[in-house]
Amino acid sequence: MLKLTKRADYGLIALKHLAVRAREAGAGEAASASAKEIAACYGIPLPLLSKILQKLVRTGFLQSEQGTNGGYRLARRAENISALEVIREIDGPIILTACFTEHGECSHSEKCIVREPLRKVHEGILRLLASITIEEMAREDDSSRLYELALPAGIGPSALEPAAAHEGTPGL
Repeated sequence: MLKLTKRADYGLIALKHLAVRAREAGAGEAASASAKEIAACYGIPLPLLSKILQKLVRTGFLQSEQGTNGGYRLARRAENISALEVIREIDGPIILTACFTEHGECSHSEKCIVREPLRKVHEGILRLLASITIEEMAREDDSSRLYELALPAGIGPSALEPAAAHEGTPGL
């Protein structure tokens, strides 16, 4: 199953929080938040969030400010930060199957009949994540657009649930 790690999820949450804070503060005003504040808002363990925020500083997504009004703020404009960039910096490459690793081979490569369709799915996921910016995530009223990007026309978010959840049978 393709799944974000908690670290990537928490990183995206923190960046969204700071993007909302920046928008609310307006141009020219400080828009920082402490790790403690962000952790308390979302129920994230502070030690883990602190490590994630430090990594986001090292990789150029955030700036750290010292002092009484210190904390973290975006180092780049929210519209210039994609979900894909953040996930890759925190978790490393996104790999759907072994076919899409550095070596790109497995024992079934020669006879595999799903490699090409899975490659298209993999590339679609990467394109989708690259197209979603932190700014878009920070716009509460625009959250439905993210589903429109991700799903074919006429398919809602409930279609993503495992079939067993709809049939009342044990999970796959």
